[in-house]
Amino acid sequence: MLDDLQGKCVLITGASTGIGAAAAKGFARLGAKVVVHYNSSEAEAQKVVDLISADGGEAHLMQADLMTRENAGPLVDAAARKLGGLDILVNNAGSLMTRTLFLDWDAALYERVMNLNVRSVIEGSQAAVPHMQARGGGAIVNLGSIAGNNGGGPGSGLYAGAKAFVHNVTRHMASDLAKLNIRVNAIAPGVIATPFHDLTPPERMEAMRNTIPMQRIGTPEECVGAIVFLASNSMSAYVTGQIVHINGGQLMPA
Repeated sequence: MLDDLQGKCVLITGASTGIGAAAAKGFARLGAKVVVHYNSSEAEAQKVVDLISADGGEAHLMQADLMTRENAGPLVDAAARKLGGLDILVNNAGSLMTRTLFLDWDAALYERVMNLNVRSVIEGSQAAVPHMQARGGGAIVNLGSIAGNNGGGPGSGLYAGAKAFVHNVTRHMASDLAKLNIRVNAIAPGVIATPFHDLTPPERMEAMRNTIPMQRIGTPEECVGAIVFLASNSMSAYVTGQIVHINGGQLMPA
């Protein structure tokens, strides 16, 4: 049923490592054409492109700093030009930046976290709409987080607030863009073994693992199926405005 992704044009932000890299390879295996976006991890992003190309897929490398406002829109436009259109946007780029306690938050940290995790989703999605309209519709998949539900761990409050914003703006976008035949959904990963957790002390990782009913940390590849499902009309044409939780049972929202 995933044949409908053959030949689709896909942009994945933050695709040099982790969930974004796994998603890029997953879409390419299904015959989609992919733009692999990165900011500073050029070597890792190039490896993703090279792996896709070696398997006979089509992938292109693009750089943009999404911590700087107004860069997401030009990235989307450039990706659409390179691919010959845009059907699917995966707003994956995001980061905790640093663990900072509430009383130490400042304007500079706020701007960096919100620009990357929130503003890039808004600006990128706005830029994607006309390209998707030109192709009769499309799908946007945003990356939320379990932190958007539970407030995040020590020092991650700004990130958690940003992801709560993403969850709610996903629902708003879904309602607003349905009339344009654009579906908008999100996934909310729990604890996944990615470079994101380079900032997490080993004892904190172990403590989190102990709260997961499945008693293990997830992998980036275990997030790909949900992203692909939400991007495929043959699988999820009547699904929009949903937050799909991927966390081994750590959070089971009603």
